[in-house]
Amino acid sequence: MGALAVTPWIYVVVAGSVLLDVFLPVLPSGVLVIAAATAAAGTKAADAVGANADVPDILALMLCAATASCLGDLVAYRLAWRGGHRLDRAIARSRRLTRAQARLGAALMRGGGMLVLIARFAPAGRSVVSLGAGAMHRRAAEFLPWSALAGFAWAGYSVGLGYFGGQWLGATWLGTAVSVLALFAAGAAAAYALRRPMTPKQSNA
Repeated sequence: MGALAVTPWIYVVVAGSVLLDVFLPVLPSGVLVIAAATAAAGTKAADAVGANADVPDILALMLCAATASCLGDLVAYRLAWRGGHRLDRAIARSRRLTRAQARLGAALMRGGGMLVLIARFAPAGRSVVSLGAGAMHRRAAEFLPWSALAGFAWAGYSVGLGYFGGQWLGATWLGTAVSVLALFAAGAAAAYALRRPMTPKQSNA
């Protein structure tokens, strides 16, 4: 990862991982984004002492991750829209996915777009919400703008964690580990927020 992170191929790897993890949530896309951003902090430090390293660029990395996130959500949404019945049968085979779809689908119906944003940080939340929105034939105008906002928020948070962690703790395994823990903490907080029952006031909003 160290050698790859300082070549332009890092953008391809990050984009591919973020794009695909809507279908395979086990892919460590967040960890890759953080590691690349930590490397960016290291290349900036190298520039300061006269080295000529210029990749990865922090802004390009964030735009790459955010764009891949939005495209992945769109592909999942469209596939689920067209094959909702087949998707429902596939999900029905897994008790865990069935519960997750019911919980997040109901949350999306009640809470609207903000729940798309929160779900982007929760483990597998992006997958269930994107696929669920398509399977339930939610209008694109209700889902895609919030999906784009969620993608940019997640990318900005992940890149910021890696970059500033690398600046403060150095572009080492420690800086990356602390940043990854912060990303997991945000995921746990998002999952908790999605599990909380909504109050009558919230449900009537």
